[in-house]
Amino acid sequence: MIDAIIIIICIFAAINIGFDSLQFLPQDILMQVSNISALRFTLAGFAAIIGLGVGVAIQTTYRRLEKQVSKTPIEVIITRAIGLAIGLLIANLMLAPMFVLPIPEELSFLKPAIAIMGSVMFSYMGISLADTHGRTFLRLINPGSLESILVAEGTLEAISSKILDTSCIIDGRIESLLKTGFLEGNIIVPKFVLQELQNLADNSNDQKRIRGRRGLDILNRVQGEYPERIIIRDTNYEELDTVDAKLVLLTQEINGILLTNDYNLSKVANLQGVSVLNVNDLAQSLRPLYLPGDNLDLKIIKQGKEPQQGIGYLDDGTMVVVDEGHNYVGGEIQVIVTSSLQTSAGRMIFAKPGNEMTIKH
Repeated sequence: MIDAIIIIICIFAAINIGFDSLQFLPQDILMQVSNISALRFTLAGFAAIIGLGVGVAIQTTYRRLEKQVSKTPIEVIITRAIGLAIGLLIANLMLAPMFVLPIPEELSFLKPAIAIMGSVMFSYMGISLADTHGRTFLRLINPGSLESILVAEGTLEAISSKILDTSCIIDGRIESLLKTGFLEGNIIVPKFVLQELQNLADNSNDQKRIRGRRGLDILNRVQGEYPERIIIRDTNYEELDTVDAKLVLLTQEINGILLTNDYNLSKVANLQGVSVLNVNDLAQSLRPLYLPGDNLDLKIIKQGKEPQQGIGYLDDGTMVVVDEGHNYVGGEIQVIVTSSLQTSAGRMIFAKPGNEMTIKH
């Protein structure tokens, strides 16, 4: 019903505009028209067709907006409305003195232009802050809520926003972490990280271009699947030269957590008191533990440094050194774990061929 009403209103509005549009034509042109009424109805007919197209476009936009709003959590709608109201209030308070200043008549158009730009800018800032600190807004509105009480008691900790760096996006494992539900809270992607991805995607080097496009594709997918959680933050620190320094400063400002798989960035951030979640550390901790005596099937890829050794790899990339495994290169055998060694480059497992060996080529 609402769809038909929108389209009908647009058609009637267009007909009215077309019917009355003759008054805007020059008088000398109107004098050449023999039948004014026929011209009015002709213009009204063309305007009705245009009004129909405009009505369909508005109706489609309305339905998309309605669908998007219905999927948005109520707390996000409330916090964004509060941020919008605060932004407009600040804009009016800051711009009010400008309207009492004497301005020459030829520059009078500046007042409404500045008012509109100021209102739009502060409204956007209010909504952006609400997306980042929405839960804090809700606790200020309703300090007696169960969540606020638990946070105040220390029983429950507020969920911090996660800031993504470029390497973590390109890596791709962030998509799996979101699907499995291991990451909570909002995921913030700064504009300067997007810019770095775009620069990589436009690079003349093939490898860098592939990495940049892969990162943009992954980001588009996760934003489509989790639109209410992925936030593009329009923040840039012109005084800082490197993306890593900007990430650390942004994380400090919003008291968030930096999500990365860059070893050097993790160390620098930790030195500056920034909380870091390193995806590589998570993957390392989730690797299966093999104890001496455990059996596993392993494909021998190549010979080792020692003449009698064979080398194979587990699915997670862990190297397995098999004593007396040189004769089974190219085949898959069952081996028995004898020991393991943790090195700076990762974990290494030592094994020997099992008693019951099944060779598969």
